[in-house]
Amino acid sequence: MSEFAFDVDHLRADFPILERQVGGRDVVYLDSANTSQKPRCVVEAIEDHYLYHNANVARAMHQLGSEATEAYEGARRIIAGFIGAPRTDEVIFTKNASEALNLCAHTLGAKLGPGDEIVISVMEHHSNIVPWQLLAERTGATLRWFDVTEEGRLDLAGAAASGLINERTKIVSVTYVSNVLGTVNPVAKIAELAHAVGAVLVLDASQAVPQLPVDVTATGADLVAFTGHKMLGPTGIGVLWGRYDLLETLPPFLGGGEMIEVVELERSTFAAPPYRFEAGTPPIAQAVGLGAAAGYLTAVGMDKVAAHEQEITAYALKGLATVSGLRVLGPTEPVDRGGAISFTLNAGGLEVHPHDVSQLLDSKGVAVRGGHHCARPLHKRFGVQSSTRASSYLYTTRAEIDALVDALEYVVGFFGRGRS
Repeated sequence: MSEFAFDVDHLRADFPILERQVGGRDVVYLDSANTSQKPRCVVEAIEDHYLYHNANVARAMHQLGSEATEAYEGARRIIAGFIGAPRTDEVIFTKNASEALNLCAHTLGAKLGPGDEIVISVMEHHSNIVPWQLLAERTGATLRWFDVTEEGRLDLAGAAASGLINERTKIVSVTYVSNVLGTVNPVAKIAELAHAVGAVLVLDASQAVPQLPVDVTATGADLVAFTGHKMLGPTGIGVLWGRYDLLETLPPFLGGGEMIEVVELERSTFAAPPYRFEAGTPPIAQAVGLGAAAGYLTAVGMDKVAAHEQEITAYALKGLATVSGLRVLGPTEPVDRGGAISFTLNAGGLEVHPHDVSQLLDSKGVAVRGGHHCARPLHKRFGVQSSTRASSYLYTTRAEIDALVDALEYVVGFFGRGRS
């Protein structure tokens, strides 16, 4: 393995699911952009919480309640450190990144009206498109977007020429790393463009935080959303980080217990961030699990995770280039690129549907994703209905990439029989 690699086999021992077999074959899990596998320590942290410390947070004055509260707030401290947040109270727990982005749309949109503009990009996940569409419908604001180049990069030159970000722009919301193309966007540059006209930058970092060392302040963003289940954590929890001076100006998103200061029948006053945005019983055990996941990644070293991701992605791109009829969507060089690789496949003149590709790969024990990956406008931009996506993570080996390439050769042979 290369000088950038680390002991993948040692890490894999922490993931029991990777020892499974599917149809008599060792499982090759290449769907981590959708959801990552979980190390034993994360599952054990959740189990320990439920078995020995389970109680609700904040309201209970007994020992178990105190332990649960400390565990929950301890997870907040861990996440704040993991992403370089200047303050722990800038970290808001949500149920996923989608809820975090909806929170941004609802709260930032409170002052929007006709004539205001919201800017997104063609490469966004639906979670970073639909909330802004709904906001535009509610307020009369206009939704605009960055196009992408044929290589799969944001078309910054085209945006500048068209005056995409201008004095009417109030919100810019883009992905840090594309879940389809793997493109790593120049978010600090986009932050400069947004702030130059007084706009707020929202960042969907769901694919970035698991793969890269992320310092939220260095991104230049005002609000950053990501999810737990893609970074070795459990499902049911996401994170929204925001500059505290911005958070304290935003109205609540959901009403209920714990987000209030004083409730009267006539009116209520609201708690300070982050609790203003955490109505009701929060995802306590999930936060404990997410804290354990962040601790695991910190122990491994996010610089090493990123180096391995770049190395294995380069190896995968090289291998996929040998498969006849395969077209990679997005950058074909591992520069400013994450681990998600989406592609189409043509066998003997027949465009093979990604669902068929995925099903045949599964018969070989290789797990990938087929569809539009919640990014239909991006696929339309590239003139395809859907694609197959293989995505690696810190536990992915070269042998697994070799298994993918071999299985794809089988798919080409299967559908190319009798064709020329």
